[in-house]
Amino acid sequence: MTNVLVLGANGKIAKLATAQLLDNDQNHLTLFLRNAQRLADAASDRVTVFEGDASSVANLKSAMAGIDVVYANLAGHNIEDEAKAVVAAMAASQVKRLIWISTLGIYDEVPGNFGKWNHQMLDGGYLETYAAAAKVIENSDLDYTIIRPAWLDNQDEIDYEITKKGTPFKGTEVSRKSIAAVVAKLVADPSQAIRESLGVNKPNTDGDKPAWY
Repeated sequence: MTNVLVLGANGKIAKLATAQLLDNDQNHLTLFLRNAQRLADAASDRVTVFEGDASSVANLKSAMAGIDVVYANLAGHNIEDEAKAVVAAMAASQVKRLIWISTLGIYDEVPGNFGKWNHQMLDGGYLETYAAAAKVIENSDLDYTIIRPAWLDNQDEIDYEITKKGTPFKGTEVSRKSIAAVVAKLVADPSQAIRESLGVNKPNTDGDKPAWY
């Protein structure tokens, strides 16, 4: 049995990942969110719903008893503080494996016009905050994988390719369902992509660069 703590469990990707993770009957999930009533109906013999604040080390530690993998699907301007709290709680709880959802552009790895447009869309400190949170994770001694999705859509498909840190992004979009599939794959084999940061986008099937490049 693999015990997975899902932080930010009411998010769109997190809900898709929850469904995919439950397809494996060896997974038990703890769904962590600010208002447990939002997911009260999800509780079962394989799902525990936990109300807490992801910026609270005490709340996180309470949720981490017996946890094997932490999957963090957090968002917002408080994400750097949440990253610090997650790292501290995992260290105190002796939990090593972390899957952390970030965003594209935190390393200035998006080329061309799309990269310029991405920076314009994510100005006001948003991109810098996510970059700072990722740095907190990378400076820890955790067995982390950071996932940097391209712009997200709701297509009912699993179709993605991966780029490593230091490699330019290849595409401009990806489905939330694809990101959930990456999470489920990493939980199924936690030895993959240890201390790596992965860009994830939908492959460009026509062989040409997207129009945004």
